[in-house]
Amino acid sequence: MQSERQLIRQIANGDQVALKNLYHLYYPRLLRFLCRVTDSRESIVEIINDVFLVVWQSAGKFRGQSAVSTWILGIAYKKGLKAVSKQRPTLPLDDTLRGETPLDEQLIRARHLRQCLRELTPEHRAVVELTYYFGYSYKEISDIVDCPENTVKTRMFHARKKLRTLLEVTPDDT
Repeated sequence: MQSERQLIRQIANGDQVALKNLYHLYYPRLLRFLCRVTDSRESIVEIINDVFLVVWQSAGKFRGQSAVSTWILGIAYKKGLKAVSKQRPTLPLDDTLRGETPLDEQLIRARHLRQCLRELTPEHRAVVELTYYFGYSYKEISDIVDCPENTVKTRMFHARKKLRTLLEVTPDDT
């Protein structure tokens, strides 16, 4: 398998097969990421296509100062924020999950956490998701969201504070 940097160089030279390979490599990751950044599930595939249009058009400008994944997720983050700014639907907590078994309780808690995350601003939700679900460092996140590392830390502080408050309300209280 070719390295991501090799694929980017080939894309910069107009290699459509390399773009297709990179697309297939990143599609699942971008799908997971964008599902966490935006509630606009209908437009996620469109956002992913827009991301790869930017990759196709800008591959020659990629200087390699960051990981390819950081660059691509940065593009996706900006596209996701743009989609969120256009429309931000809220998804209600699903009452059908209320049950009595430990698995049901686990599902309820997981659904409650997802609902609480949706209550955060897109900027705060992104730093939480990129840290805890994707394992990026604050430095990598600052590159992805294009802001100083201290801003990422501040966003994380405020996101945790808000989550703490939101999580104190149990799913049964909603």
